[in-house]
Amino acid sequence: MDKLFDPNGVGVANGNYYGLPFSEAEADLILVEAPWDVTVSYGDGTADGPEAIREASTQLDLYDADYRDAWRRGIAATQPDELMREQSRVWREQATTVIEALEAGEQNDNTTELLTATNRACEQMNEQVYRKVKSLLGQGKLVGLVGGDHSTPYGAVRAVAEQYSSFGVLHFDAHRDLREAYEGFEFSHASIMYNLLRDVPQMERLVQVGVRDFCDAEQELAEREERVVSFTDRALSHARYAGKTWAELCSQIVEQLPEQVYISFDIDALEVQYCPTTGTPVVGGLTFNEAAYLIWRVVESGRRIIGFDLVEVAPAPVGHIDEMVGARMLYKLCCATLKSQSGK
Repeated sequence: MDKLFDPNGVGVANGNYYGLPFSEAEADLILVEAPWDVTVSYGDGTADGPEAIREASTQLDLYDADYRDAWRRGIAATQPDELMREQSRVWREQATTVIEALEAGEQNDNTTELLTATNRACEQMNEQVYRKVKSLLGQGKLVGLVGGDHSTPYGAVRAVAEQYSSFGVLHFDAHRDLREAYEGFEFSHASIMYNLLRDVPQMERLVQVGVRDFCDAEQELAEREERVVSFTDRALSHARYAGKTWAELCSQIVEQLPEQVYISFDIDALEVQYCPTTGTPVVGGLTFNEAAYLIWRVVESGRRIIGFDLVEVAPAPVGHIDEMVGARMLYKLCCATLKSQSGK
């Protein structure tokens, strides 16, 4: 670490998150960016999320009462992937053509070919993320992924699954993401949890928190699949109306998790005021402090966070609220992961 670094000083825009002075070699935790939002079904812009979060992060002070000095174990990031970002723009145009044809009922051979090519591009992105995360895990690093849309963690979770024979996923989201090939896209942001249930047998439990917008087929799958445990926004709200405290509900949630936990955090799990520009905002949801408290309870329980992602942050056109909230939630996830591994 740079001896001249002042943790109490102004955040320096040095290309690293939070202006921290660590290299990849020095840091215990490495952030991998995935600037990709090809198959989003409503608003786009999350491909610009990693850069916006990185830029906003220097406005954050490092002191955190929950995870004091956790940052000193080192948080660094891989180089921004501008090629992936450019490819996302190109393939987003192709995917938009497919989506518009589907919505208009005008599918033809051309759109079928575009769909096939787009699926291939998404598969290549997943493989790229997988290889990058696998390499870092092989070096003994902890890894967090910064999206991008919610399709991007697929490769990261696959890489984590090769390191751990059994783990659970704590899934913060407004949506279940249990659709099969939504709109024909095999690796849609709306299909990430369906794909993980299908392809990652090491994932012994999927605990979904805050979900509130999903179709009948997703609900049926959640009820049928014994690995899925749901704490819907409706159920959480009704429990609180009946007198349950958030602390009591968090105890119930944490009890469902195994000892090794991967956190997948879609920013739209939060109330819309925290993420007005996200791709598919939904009324209801968690406050920032409720989500942060649940993550803290995971750490306090003695469970180990083995990886995480933060996805679906799209930069706000004015006010910077989305990226500022994203930067602060990302810091919570980084510090919680580091503390859970240190036991301190």
